[in-house]
Amino acid sequence: MIDSHCHLEMFKEEIPKILKNANDVGVSTIVTIGSDIESIKEAIKIAEQYPMVYATVGIHPHDAKELNSDVIKKLFELSRHPKVVAIGEIGLDYYYKNSPKEVQREAFVLQLNLARELGLPVVIHSREAFEDTINILKEHNISKGVMHCFSGNVSQAKKAIDLGFFISISGVVTFKNAKSIKEVAKFVPDDYLMIETDAPYLSPEPMRGKRNEPAFLIYTAKALAELRGITFEDVDRITTLNAKRLFHIGDLPKGEIVYKIRDTLYLNITNRCTNICKFCIRFHTDYVKGHNLRLEREPSAEELIEAIEDPKKYKEIVFCGYGEPFLRLDLIKEVAKWIKEHGGKVRINTNGHGNIIHGRKILPELVGLIDSVSISLNAHDTETYNKICNPVLPNAYEEVIEFIKDAKKYIPQVQITVVNLKEVDIKKCEDIANSLGVKLKIRYLNEVG
Repeated sequence: MIDSHCHLEMFKEEIPKILKNANDVGVSTIVTIGSDIESIKEAIKIAEQYPMVYATVGIHPHDAKELNSDVIKKLFELSRHPKVVAIGEIGLDYYYKNSPKEVQREAFVLQLNLARELGLPVVIHSREAFEDTINILKEHNISKGVMHCFSGNVSQAKKAIDLGFFISISGVVTFKNAKSIKEVAKFVPDDYLMIETDAPYLSPEPMRGKRNEPAFLIYTAKALAELRGITFEDVDRITTLNAKRLFHIGDLPKGEIVYKIRDTLYLNITNRCTNICKFCIRFHTDYVKGHNLRLEREPSAEELIEAIEDPKKYKEIVFCGYGEPFLRLDLIKEVAKWIKEHGGKVRINTNGHGNIIHGRKILPELVGLIDSVSISLNAHDTETYNKICNPVLPNAYEEVIEFIKDAKKYIPQVQITVVNLKEVDIKKCEDIANSLGVKLKIRYLNEVG
C-alpha cells in the first residue's frame, strides 16, 4: 500500500520505528507532505534518507500570509529535488482562517501556477471552501492532483472527479457517524480512489485516541473494502496503482492475462472486439480494479493454464477481458476443457456474436465445457443497439437474440445484461428477458465482470 499523505517530520527521532511499523503491515511507500518551508526541508531530508519515502513542497493555506516572491523562488528550488513528487499541500481553509480568505486565494493561485510550470500534480487542502477551490482549479485549468482527506459529499466528489482529481480517503471513513464520507467512499470510481493517514492526525477506529501513523492505513483500507464490497487486496492494488499514476512512483503493472477480483479469476484473452460500444471501459482506461487489461500480445492456452494453477481455488473462472472471447474459440475450448477436468467452473462473458464470427452455431461445441454464460444484450431494439454498440458485423442485434435462444438449449445457466444508459429502455429489456426465459442483470458504467 501507499500512504499518500502524512507528516513524517512530526515523528522526529521515531521515524525509523514508524517506517518499520508501516513496512511490517504492507505499507511500502509513504508520501510525506510539506506545509511550510521548514517542514518541506525536513520532508526532503527524510525522503533522501529512506527509499520508501517521497516528499511534496507547498505552503498550507494556514500560512498563506507568509508566501511572497522569495518563498515562491525557494519552493521552485526545492521542487527540483528528484524525490519531490507534487506541489502541496496547498488550497483553502475557511474554517480556521489563519490567513485571510483573499490572501489564501492569491497564495493558492501562485502555487498552482508553479505546479503547472513544473509539470507536477497538486495536493489540495480544502476545508469549508469547496466551491472556491473548484472554481479556482477550473479557472486555471488544473486537472492533475488529489483532494486530500476529502470531507465533502458525493456531489462535490463528482465535481472534483469531473476535473480529473483523485479523491483521497482518510481514517475518518472508519468513524461510526461519518455518513457522508462513507457514501463518498462507496461512490468514487476505482480510477480515482486513493487512501491516506494524514498522520499524526485523524487516527482511524480502532486506534482513535492514539497518535496516528502510516501503519494504521490498514484500518482505512479494510473499511473501504467492506463499504465497496471488494477485498482488502483489491483496495491495496487499486489505491497503490492510483498513487503511482499520480505521483509517478515506481513501475506500473503490465497487461495481465489473468486477474483476480474477490473469489473469481478472470481470463483476459484478447483486446479485439466486434463492437465499438461507446460506453466500453477499454476506451477510457487500461485498468480494472487496479489490473492492467491492455494486452501487449494475446496469450496462448499453455500460458493461461500455467497462470490459473488450481481452478478449484476460485468460485468460477471467467473468460472476460477487454475484447470478445469468442474471437478465440479454439483457445476457449482447450482451456475450458482443462479447467473442467481439474474441478473448476467456467463462465463466458460475451457480446453474443459468436455465431456470426464463425459462420455457424458454436454453442453445441461447448456442451459440458461451460457452466454459465453472460450475454450482452445492451439494448431493447436494433436501432438503439446499432447506435450505442456500433457493431462491425451485419444483423448483429438479431444474431444476439438468436444466440441467447441457443444458449438456453446448451448452457446450464444463462443471463443477459444491459448497461444503464439513458438510451436504453430497461423495462423493454426486462420483457425481452422474460420472453426468452433468462435472467437480466443491469450493469453500470465502468463495471467489468
